[in-house]
Amino acid sequence: MAVLVFAESDNGKYKKSSFEAISYGRDLADQLSTSCIAVSIGDKGPENLGQYGAHQEINVQGDVYKTFNPNTYAKTISELSSNIDGQIIILSQTYTGKSIAPLIAIKQEAALVTGIIGMANTSEGFQVKTTAFSNKAVAHIQINQAKKILSIIPNSYQVNTYDSTSEVISHNINISQEDVNTNIVKTEKEIGKIPLTEAELVISAGRGLKSAENWNLVEDLAEALGAATACSKPVSDMEWRPHSEHVGQTGITIKPNLYIAAGISGAIQHLAGVSSSKVICVINTDPEAPFFKAADYGIVGDAFDILPRLTKRISEIKG
Repeated sequence: MAVLVFAESDNGKYKKSSFEAISYGRDLADQLSTSCIAVSIGDKGPENLGQYGAHQEINVQGDVYKTFNPNTYAKTISELSSNIDGQIIILSQTYTGKSIAPLIAIKQEAALVTGIIGMANTSEGFQVKTTAFSNKAVAHIQINQAKKILSIIPNSYQVNTYDSTSEVISHNINISQEDVNTNIVKTEKEIGKIPLTEAELVISAGRGLKSAENWNLVEDLAEALGAATACSKPVSDMEWRPHSEHVGQTGITIKPNLYIAAGISGAIQHLAGVSSSKVICVINTDPEAPFFKAADYGIVGDAFDILPRLTKRISEIKG
């Protein structure tokens, strides 16, 4: 038996969440006295994954992987899992992970648990900890199925490093046209932006900014901090910002180290997507705004005054 970890990469660069997943896989493998094997598909990052805990890395290449297709990725990982007796498959809960994890579970007839936020407890059976009820509670789930697919929320597990390297083995998987049952017409990628699911710092704003033309206040602060930008649902609905920046119950769920929200009242739907942030700072003119109850720090003030002052001060400190 082995623990198989999907090491996701994009344009020849590993995602930080992949290192978290490998660290998780290594710690779990150590508990079970087995090996941690990383799987990379297509152009992988330059790092040797042994330094994050992988005992071995399998890299699969082929023209079929030049454009992401969940069916081809799922078949590849599923076949590799069967070849090496990978009873446990670990993925990061990114967009890619969300799309392929259920497909792998079906192919492997495995139990699938998503939203995992802590190391599995193997002292009595196999139990994992996940978020529940829109992050209002934590669920402890006992998995009785032999084969398991675990999806880890980004920024939920520490990245461990090891003074070692792992062997990289090239492998081929036979992908037929029947496996490619989706025709990808066009792929549009946002270049140069920090993915929200991986961002450790996030600056967000809502209708309190009054118009899309004022978003430079958010972007200036984000640039000063090296943060990602986000928004509330009404803002994306009014097309002030793209839907890819919408965080909340019907948008993206994030878990940054710091979440700064300006001009957002803090409706329960928004809190569902950001409540796992380690530190929440709220800026609002209304001292009775619901968001203050969930905040670690609150500033009662106008975002048009506070945001430029924060940007200026941060630039001075860094400068």
